[in-house]
Amino acid sequence: MTWLPRRIVVVPIDFSDDSFGALAPASELAEDPTHLHAIHVLPVLEPTEPGIIWHTIDDETRSKHAEDALRKQLDQRGHEGIGTAIRFGDPGHQIAEYADHVGAGLIVVPSHGRNPLKRLLIGSVTDRIVRLAHCPVLVLKD
Repeated sequence: MTWLPRRIVVVPIDFSDDSFGALAPASELAEDPTHLHAIHVLPVLEPTEPGIIWHTIDDETRSKHAEDALRKQLDQRGHEGIGTAIRFGDPGHQIAEYADHVGAGLIVVPSHGRNPLKRLLIGSVTDRIVRLAHCPVLVLKD
């Protein structure tokens, strides 16, 4: 069994420069650049959110706006043709589930380098991905 290249590589995107920066090494690790997948996870809105109460926003609209924004950023950064996905829920769980769903051989995720106190209080998406993923996870450090 060979470590690299991987047929499908998943990169979580949170719209930070670090997450978009992970696309370059991920595309080098993918067997083919068209097998690169970017995923963005939106939080689930609480029923008490004003947009939900007044029926001015729904998950379909939010998903379409996120997809359009993600596609625009990818195109501007020279990553046309990358597969994209928008999910709702806990980012760690959703990213691991999506990678399993598409049969990913690798997940490439940047570490934002939070200090230990912040990580303890709010947790780390990267930690959850590493724990839950069915495939190897490459964590990019600054």
